[in-house]
Amino acid sequence: MTGASAAVGGETPTDTWQRISTPASTVGPWLPGGDLGGRLADSLGRVEEALHTAVGSDHPFVREAAGHLVAAGGKRFRPLLAMLAAELGDPYARGVVEAAVVCELTHLATLYHDDVMDEAAVRRGAPSANSRWSNSIAILTGDFLFARASDLLADLGPEAVRIQARTFERLVTGQIRETVGAQPGDDPVAHYLDVLADKTGSLVATSARFGASFAGVDGELVTALTAFGEEVGVAFQLSDDLLDIVSRDGASGKSPGTDLREGVATLPALFALAGDDPAEQRLRELVAGPITDDAEHTEALELLRSSAALQRAGAVLREYADRAQTRLAVVPDGPVREALSALCDYVVTRTS
Repeated sequence: MTGASAAVGGETPTDTWQRISTPASTVGPWLPGGDLGGRLADSLGRVEEALHTAVGSDHPFVREAAGHLVAAGGKRFRPLLAMLAAELGDPYARGVVEAAVVCELTHLATLYHDDVMDEAAVRRGAPSANSRWSNSIAILTGDFLFARASDLLADLGPEAVRIQARTFERLVTGQIRETVGAQPGDDPVAHYLDVLADKTGSLVATSARFGASFAGVDGELVTALTAFGEEVGVAFQLSDDLLDIVSRDGASGKSPGTDLREGVATLPALFALAGDDPAEQRLRELVAGPITDDAEHTEALELLRSSAALQRAGAVLREYADRAQTRLAVVPDGPVREALSALCDYVVTRTS
């Protein structure tokens, strides 16, 4: 990728991104250094403050449940991208921070609902809302966050409401398609990538779009950044899928091989299932469903880590990152473009 050798402010790619946190939670998780990094840290601090305000309530239990995942921290990837896109215009313009908060609230709401559907016990290193309280509380809390996002949107104008509604439609469509699964005659890999574009890429795209448009960036650049957001969003999810396999220390935020244990067929498993190499017959047998036996789980992980299927999934990840890179051709030279390019590199190298 062309951004592989890019540096921000004269720094090496390794130094380009630095971890920055607020007293409340980790944001980023990676920010460019120099003046741009300082401005983004300030902007993300304003987002974090507004986010905590948005999940507040006069009712103590509602306030606790709604703030549960906010307090647990997280990447804050969507508001980070929104504020980075806003740096191409006026990042202090009215609506920029509010729009970033809307995107993060929407993301958090989907996590409450996802954990119910997945019967997850842990989220971001803390007990999930459904395991701490109940499925009903988790679902209602997600709905509460959607309501708060809608309340903020109402002040941003009808076009913002329309964009968010269409984004939410894609989120729900992606979740339904994932739940139903690929239909007879569908290509399982193409189905999976389409689901990722709807479930993950759409909201990341809207984050970039909101940040740029509310900052007053011109239309051609907003369009490019929106496409960039969707492709880098899919790439980020794919890299999470690969981390679940290649990580040996839980760097993905969950125990290695969680998807395999739960029978979630991510891209490497789908490529393995579609293969016909006799040498990988045992791998196909193992990844065909949930793996409850510890010895078989360990065996499947080791086979997958050395498989052609993992290499093919890595190539797809690089393809999406490269496509995101090409969207940056219209972005003016400077620290913002270099940071966005470095982000494309990071989503690939984090799996190395």
